[in-house]
Amino acid sequence: MGQAFQALASEIDATAEMNPILLKPSGNGIQTVLNGIVSERSKDEIGTDELLKEVLKAYDSLSKKFDAIISEGSGSPAELNLKERDIANIRFPKERSVPSILVGDIDRGGVFAGIYGTWLLMDDDSKKLMKGFIINRFRGDDSILRSGTDRIEKLTGMKFLGTMPLADLKFPDEDSLSISTGKLSGSNVREAYLKNLDELVDIAEKHLDLNVIMEIAKGN
Repeated sequence: MGQAFQALASEIDATAEMNPILLKPSGNGIQTVLNGIVSERSKDEIGTDELLKEVLKAYDSLSKKFDAIISEGSGSPAELNLKERDIANIRFPKERSVPSILVGDIDRGGVFAGIYGTWLLMDDDSKKLMKGFIINRFRGDDSILRSGTDRIEKLTGMKFLGTMPLADLKFPDEDSLSISTGKLSGSNVREAYLKNLDELVDIAEKHLDLNVIMEIAKGN
């Protein structure tokens, strides 16, 4: 759902390449959907190396069609017990030298410890890819964060790219988990989602250093 909505926001058609690996709860197990087709094998039977090859193939194909690709991670890149199997956060970015941005959720508390601790637990090759960080779901005047963000910049070399304030918006839920209190207004769901998206873009333009983010995306 997330990739389909992001494609809608970009005014392009969604394809299976945008989500080459999908793991879905099914009965007492996990169903593996590979390039849009349900696999008869589980993800463990397929193996991480084979799955990574499919991800790289999809990324290389998309790179030939579009000027920029946003590769969204999943959870945290600092789960030490999953490091060797982590495709989305660790292995794929390193394979294609993808410049990366770390997003910390201040609503959960301990955002500076979370950002710095995550960076510390990464290996050196992953650290080199981390170009900046964003603080998400912030309430109030973000100038009070400056001493903390300055410190994180000095400790890590990552650039502070701004804060995203807590916004009462509604978007398609991911994995049936939603913490949004936002509402959809009107009778056309598509237009209601796009209206919320427009508002989110306006917020981002006001609070994030989009010029620097674009330079990071270009690999500069």
